[in-house]
Amino acid sequence: MEITTVGIDLAKNVFQVHAINGTGEVLARRALRRAQVMPFFRKLAPCLVGMEACGTSHHWARELTALGHTVRLMPPAYV
Repeated sequence: MEITTVGIDLAKNVFQVHAINGTGEVLARRALRRAQVMPFFRKLAPCLVGMEACGTSHHWARELTALGHTVRLMPPAYV
């Protein structure tokens, strides 16, 4: 099964990642340190990534978009 959607909770050092497939089945739920985020997303086929709009979200959105992912920033009230 292929990951189609990833939710990421940004933090200072440890990010929480939740990945699902097209049917909503959870395929990954893990904590990633800052240095592990880019290697994790490099291994994935392009998918939809959702994250809360915050101070560092624009940086991460640019980095993930450069890898081919579609990034959606959401207001904190929706997260």
